[in-house]
Amino acid sequence: MRKTLLATVALFGFGTGLAHAQIKVGVAGPLTGPNAAFGTQLETGADLAVSDINAAGGVLGKKLTLIPADDACDPKQAVTAANTLVADGVVMVDGHFCSSSSIPAAAVYSDAGVIEISPASTNPEYTDKGTPFTFRTCGRDDQQGLVAAQYIVKHFPKAKVAVLDDNSTYGKGIADQVRANLAKLGMKVTYNASYTAGDKDYTALVSRMKQEGITLVYLGGYYADTGLIVREGAEQGFKPQYFSEDAAATDQFWDTAGPAAEGVLLTFPPPAEKASTAAKAVAELKALKEDPTGYVLYSYATIQVWAEAAKKAGTTDGAKVAAEMKSGGPWDSVLGPISFDAKGDVVNAAYAIYKFHNGNYSVFAMKP
Repeated sequence: MRKTLLATVALFGFGTGLAHAQIKVGVAGPLTGPNAAFGTQLETGADLAVSDINAAGGVLGKKLTLIPADDACDPKQAVTAANTLVADGVVMVDGHFCSSSSIPAAAVYSDAGVIEISPASTNPEYTDKGTPFTFRTCGRDDQQGLVAAQYIVKHFPKAKVAVLDDNSTYGKGIADQVRANLAKLGMKVTYNASYTAGDKDYTALVSRMKQEGITLVYLGGYYADTGLIVREGAEQGFKPQYFSEDAAATDQFWDTAGPAAEGVLLTFPPPAEKASTAAKAVAELKALKEDPTGYVLYSYATIQVWAEAAKKAGTTDGAKVAAEMKSGGPWDSVLGPISFDAKGDVVNAAYAIYKFHNGNYSVFAMKP
């Protein structure tokens, strides 16, 4: 579907491939590999943002051109992708998706004075490291983990809980936040375990949880693995309440788990596609047969907010625009007004509880 968008953009003469485009921006994420569904979301949002900005006259009288880079959610490949984008002369990057990619890539961008705004990396370390060029338009795992723990304690007070993670920067990071917050709230975790991402057989893991009498499983990891765990559990007759996080916020989770995904809960920011500030972008996406859910609008907002800050700063210089992003604002965006704190985190980030039903996920509760 994204090819349809690019073709339409080119037809009207303001697209990412415009010959006289003068400002380069990047979008980096897993365009290939098991998390490619999220890379598609990032690229779709970035494509439309660049199209809309160029249609409105560009930035400082210049048009934007978008350069994609694939990191496959691999830290080493992310550093290579970051170096390639810097060498190509980008002034900002929309990305990366996986925290394990964003964190090492941030050092490359910081050294080059290039702004990195992740629409999806939630690990606190990403902004806690303190580079002045690092931002995100999503929330943090210490916020998300608290929401999940509060919901579990309130609605499943007698559950025998297992908390699983894939040992990745993201998966273990969010799972550890849930573990810590459950402990603070007085709930015992019966079984903790890490699994190997990419494994095709989780029989032993499921069997162990059955033996422990687990009734609720928290999954910290990406959809290719967590969906498979849910499916294999059902095949073994193990049907606890599953609870996951924003990396399950894709229809690909259901495609992997199948009907076993019915009733799975997850945390994700409130539905941006329903905000009045996103109405125009959502209409454009739907006209192009693109799905506006997931991280599409969070990706759009990264370029949108950067463009507004660059206009106000009167330059695309990274240090000056970064300073403007933190001191200026709130910035109008498809997500609504956005302000950044001194670390580059969004002020007042929020999370909701979603539930899978009949192949789709939608808001189930706005508060724990």
